[in-house]
Amino acid sequence: MEVILAETAGFCMGVDMALRRLDKLVAAPGGRPIHIIGPIIHNPQVLARYAEQGVVTAERPDDVPDGAYAVIRAHGITRQVEADLRARDVIIKDATCPRVKKAQLLIDRYTVDGEVLLLYGEADHPEVRGLVSYAGNGHHVFGSEEELNDLSLVPGVRYILAAQTTQDRTLFESMARRLEQDPDLDVTVLHTICDATKLRQSETSELADRVDFMVVVGGLNSGNTRRLAQVAVERGTPCSHVETAADLDTEALNHYSRIGVTAGASTPRVLIDQVLDVLESL
Repeated sequence: MEVILAETAGFCMGVDMALRRLDKLVAAPGGRPIHIIGPIIHNPQVLARYAEQGVVTAERPDDVPDGAYAVIRAHGITRQVEADLRARDVIIKDATCPRVKKAQLLIDRYTVDGEVLLLYGEADHPEVRGLVSYAGNGHHVFGSEEELNDLSLVPGVRYILAAQTTQDRTLFESMARRLEQDPDLDVTVLHTICDATKLRQSETSELADRVDFMVVVGGLNSGNTRRLAQVAVERGTPCSHVETAADLDTEALNHYSRIGVTAGASTPRVLIDQVLDVLESL
C-alpha cells in the first residue's frame, strides 16, 4: 500500500498562533486562572489536553471569574460578548485568527452606512455568529447556492457579500459574479476566504484524483475539516473522516492500494502521524 500525505495537512497559521498564545499563558509562573470563551479550536483532543492543564472552557462571559484570563478563541466572538468582557474585571487575551479579525473589521467598515450583509457560511458556527455581529443593518446567512436563491433580495438596497473564512472559494466566486452581474442589485463583494483554506481544498482535490481512497483527519465538529472530506467525495473518491487513528477501519482499507491523507487546519501533527503509522503498517 502507498500512503500519500498532503503537504498542507494540519495546523494553519491562525490555529498555530492561537495555541502558542494559550501555551504561553499556561506556562506562566504563578499564572491566573485561564478561561477560554468557547473552544479555542475545533479539535476535542487538543481541548482535552488543555483541560488537563487546568484551562476552562467557558460558554458565557459571566462564567469567567474576576481577575482571570479570558482568552478569545481562534474563531473570534461576537462584538457584544467582547464588550461584556471588557466591562468586566478580567484580563483579555485575544487569540482570534488574523484572517477572521480582518473579516470582522471589513464587515464593520462596509456596513456602517446601512448596507445589509449577505454571508456565505454555517449559521450555527461561532465564527459566523461573530462576523454577523459586526453588520450594522441586518444580515442574511446562507450555506449554499440554493439558499442564496431563496433569499428575497430587494432592488435599491445596498448589499455586502462576504464569507466565512473557511468556505469554498470557487463556489463563493461563482455566486459573487452572478450577483454582481444582476442589473437590479447593488452588491459589493468582500473577499474574506482565507488563502490557507483555498490551498488545502485545492490540494485535497488534486490528491483525491491520484488515489483510491482518502482519509481526512480532524475534529468531526470542524467545518474546514468536513469540507475537505466533501471535496474528496465530490471528486468521486471514497473518503473517511476520522478524529484519531482508532477510528480507522483497517480491514476495509486493506482493499486499497493507494491512500491519500490530509487533515483540517485544527488537527495537531501528532494525530496525523498516528494515522500514518497505522496506514503504513497495513
